[in-house]
Amino acid sequence: MMQRKHPPFADADLEALPPLVRAYVQAMQLKPLYRQGWLRRGIAPEMCESVAEHTFGVAMLALFLLPLFPHLDAATVLQMALLHDLGEAIAGDFTPQDSISPNEKHRRERDGVRAIVADVPNGETLLALWERYERNDSPEARFVRQLDRLEMALQAFVYERLLALDLGEFFQSAATCIEDESLCALLDAVLAQRGAS
Repeated sequence: MMQRKHPPFADADLEALPPLVRAYVQAMQLKPLYRQGWLRRGIAPEMCESVAEHTFGVAMLALFLLPLFPHLDAATVLQMALLHDLGEAIAGDFTPQDSISPNEKHRRERDGVRAIVADVPNGETLLALWERYERNDSPEARFVRQLDRLEMALQAFVYERLLALDLGEFFQSAATCIEDESLCALLDAVLAQRGAS
């Protein structure tokens, strides 16, 4: 079962809301949803990053790094960064250790994104952007996917410093996904600092 700070709203609680407010409330269910991988590595709930905090981190990395990548469409990158984990607001945050196939995980998350954006004016566009991210078939999608892993590694670095843990598997996972030279250099700098402590 997914650990959350508090249970999500029931659909019946949201039915009377205007569609935009309903979509917002559903999306904000990322705030109380802990990143399950951290919990499984012994991070206490009061210290654990939420999915919304991770999403914010990915979006901030995009904002900071976009000037180095002028060939990318900035609006697409930022929208993908904000959308990339949206389906987890409804589906939950699954880790590789969960007994769920990649296809089933994708289906649940897609259904979650669709449910959230169905009644907003640009809902189809948002769903299509999320699908492009999932397919990893554009330069913007590949960039955001790498930022997703870079943010994870940066958070692992913070947890190691704060809590004296060994979270090496998160750095290894990031290294397998990050291909861009500029992003690799950032990860290498963190790894060097990690090794120096």
